[in-house]
Parts: sequence; C-alpha cells; structure tokens
Amino acid sequence: MASTIKLLGSQTDLTSATTVGEATVVRVLATAAGTITQKAAAAGATIGTIQMLANTEIVLAKAPANTLEGGATFKVVKIAYSN
Repeated sequence: MASTIKLLGSQTDLTSATTVGEATVVRVLATAAGTITQKAAAAGATIGTIQMLANTEIVLAKAPANTLEGGATFKVVKIAYSN
C-alpha cells in the first residue's frame, strides 16, 4: 500500500534558509543534484547534510525551528504522512 501525504503548506525552494513553515516533516524534491544542510535554530550550527541526486525525492523529519538550505533546485513543502 502506498503512503499518503497531506499538504500543510505551499511549495517553495531552499534558495535561502527556511524552517519550511516550522515543519516537522518536509517533502524534498531535487530537480538537480546537490546538498541540503540542516541547521539548528539557536546557534546556527550544522546538524547534518544530505546529498541528493537529480530527480529524486525524500521525506525529511526535523525540529520545527531548524532550518534547511540548499538552493533553488530543491523544492520543499510541509507535509503530514501515513503509511
């Protein structure tokens, strides 16, 4: 059975650091290969990075105040999901 997602916002990109509407779950689509960085809200310290290939997607969990950044080739939207 396929998982179901519920849209909780409008799609944007990662041109600048964003909380993606203070999301805890984010759908990420990479239209080109690149790296996404997640940073802590308080100190701006890097929590982690992930390399994505072109034309791939992931569902990423994060703390609401943490930010994501990576460039215009990453399309993101706040979601809820179930299996």
